[in-house]
Amino acid sequence: MDGKQIGTVTHFYNRICVAVIDLTDDIRVGDSVHFLGRYTDFRQQVISIQIEHEQVEGAGKGQEIALKVDKRVRKGDKVFKLIEE
Repeated sequence: MDGKQIGTVTHFYNRICVAVIDLTDDIRVGDSVHFLGRYTDFRQQVISIQIEHEQVEGAGKGQEIALKVDKRVRKGDKVFKLIEE
């Protein structure tokens, strides 16, 4: 699998395990993503996206989303959408 950067983590809510991501490209529920940073390196499938506390199926460039994550992420971590070859 290859990846394309689609955003950067701007905040992380530890108690509810949610990352806030500033998008530079599109993302949809069901996409596979890779979080990569100095202390972060894991992949997961997108199961929930919210914008302003409203559930959405997808979001695009320039939007800020809240994404349920499996593990801790940190401010500045890069988010890549995985593309099957």
